[in-house]
Amino acid sequence: MNPCQPSPCGPNSRCRPVNGQAVCSCEDQYIGSPPNCRPECVINNDCPQNRACNKFKCADPCPGTCGIGARCEVINHNPICSCPSGFTGDPFARCYQAPSPPPPPPAPKPANPCIPSPCGPNSDCRPVGDHPACSCLQNFIGSPPNCRPECIVNTDCDPTRACITSKCRNPCPGSCGVNAECRVQNHIPICTCVSGYTGDPFTQCSIIIGKYVWCIYCIYLNARQGFSLNLVLKYVTSF
Repeated sequence: MNPCQPSPCGPNSRCRPVNGQAVCSCEDQYIGSPPNCRPECVINNDCPQNRACNKFKCADPCPGTCGIGARCEVINHNPICSCPSGFTGDPFARCYQAPSPPPPPPAPKPANPCIPSPCGPNSDCRPVGDHPACSCLQNFIGSPPNCRPECIVNTDCDPTRACITSKCRNPCPGSCGVNAECRVQNHIPICTCVSGYTGDPFTQCSIIIGKYVWCIYCIYLNARQGFSLNLVLKYVTSF
């Protein structure tokens, strides 16, 4: 009688008669022990994360998957192909060394460093080589970019000066008339007739006629009375 017929070993196993006894073992590619012989895997989840189930065996899925020069990494049972650093191409076909990027072109130099002007308002810009040279415009003071007029209103000047065309100047020249004198008070020119004169100091001052006629008469009378003409003139001119 054959002890292996029928087989007592269970599925996925083989039975060998030995001295009238049935000796059981698992079939090739199966693991475990009879009667519980089973394949190593049926689905990927039966394998470690870096292996995949191939023909009921947990195996490395990378060989033969990626292209030439590519690297393979197994993530969650799946082979991931990529080109290594410094290489490019299709990782499933071929990776090749990436060409070096061309150097960036030199920055173009401006044709005129004063366009647009970096000097600020009320200033002048002159190109000196590749650099702008800044200075304040005429009648402006300070230094770029803070050029400003010397004055805008009279109160920007000393009390004896007035703001004329953005400069602190003496307001007297041209303000008073003939035979008038000028003094500045609180930025305003004050015109008055000189001593011995009267009239409009802003147009013309005239000699005081009454005193002049009286003086001529005095010369006449005193001359008749024998006074020295020189003494009379000295006396009259003291008025």
